[in-house]
Amino acid sequence: MASPAHDPAPVLDKDGVRLTVDDAIATVTLTNPDKRNAQSPALWRALTEAGRLLPGSVRVVVLRAEGKSFSAGLDRQAFTPEGFDGEPSFIDLARGGDAELDATITEYQEAFTWWRRSDILSVAAVQGHAIGAGFQLALACDLRVVADDVQFAMRETSLGLVPDLTGTHPLVSLVGYARALEICATGRFVMAEEAVNTGLANLAVPADQLDGAVHDLASAVLAAPRDAVIETKALLQGAQSRDYEAQRAAERAAQARRLRDLAGLGE
Repeated sequence: MASPAHDPAPVLDKDGVRLTVDDAIATVTLTNPDKRNAQSPALWRALTEAGRLLPGSVRVVVLRAEGKSFSAGLDRQAFTPEGFDGEPSFIDLARGGDAELDATITEYQEAFTWWRRSDILSVAAVQGHAIGAGFQLALACDLRVVADDVQFAMRETSLGLVPDLTGTHPLVSLVGYARALEICATGRFVMAEEAVNTGLANLAVPADQLDGAVHDLASAVLAAPRDAVIETKALLQGAQSRDYEAQRAAERAAQARRLRDLAGLGE
């Protein structure tokens, strides 16, 4: 998040996405509050580009949104016959072959995948509505700090669709299969208290304290040595796919690397 002393010039500012970089912290902001930061393929491409433009000095990426809503989800214009200007409509995509449709969804998903890269730690600052694609974008980040007015909902099922923007894996990992299924199948709202109690959010604060809480969290992350944070993140990311003994071995290997680096014996 930008230092109070100055506002860095945007590295990227287009299609409802702005990227700024201030030393080790990058901030990605959704910038279309008049449409409640509704999402489109152009916005997803801009998010993907933002990930590619991150300098190597960045350690923490903050995702935030202007206005009262984090993101109301997919822009309903996608479901109209005309779709978005210069884009195939979803109806046109449905008429295409399986390979073409798979490739298109894969491209859309790229906007949601880079937030969990091992070399950065991402924090979503979420206020108001985070619906569908907005919920999945918040889930794409490593951590979530929410305002006390947050309302998460996965509404894809009510539209006859499924969540396909990488949100299902982190949702199940965070709240468990049964609760994740219930949230998705009913499309109900998950409010701040439940989000914190179930592990969906790390912290809930009054809306006017959201930016400050995220800044404090980012500062705490930056207080630790970068390589230690990277190794720890990789270790925890792999924990679910390893059994107990494999995780013990991974811990030993990671610690051996850290000790050698600290002793100046690293490769």
